[in-house]
Amino acid sequence: MCKILNLKDSVKPYKNSNLSKKEQVAKMFDNIAGNYDFLNHFLSLGIDIYWRKQLVKRLTKQSPKQILDVATGTGDLAIEMLKVNPYKIIGIDISNGMLEIGR
Repeated sequence: MCKILNLKDSVKPYKNSNLSKKEQVAKMFDNIAGNYDFLNHFLSLGIDIYWRKQLVKRLTKQSPKQILDVATGTGDLAIEMLKVNPYKIIGIDISNGMLEIGR
């Protein structure tokens, strides 16, 4: 049977957890951090690699000196953006596990 969610419902990764939704999402990404990049490449059929390269190509024309990568995950985009030769790249993410992989 299909349940229709209304706006009051809160979808959380772990139904029986007392953690906040934010903490649950961070935990979920911490748990998959080691496999995230492989799954992203595999499930997107490599399209994620293509769009990153396209973004870097466009950024090269603008020559930014500082870049903020929000939801950087494992930092694969931030690492690719090093080709633009900025002064500084800052990557932030809710998941410490993902950031550890990027480091």
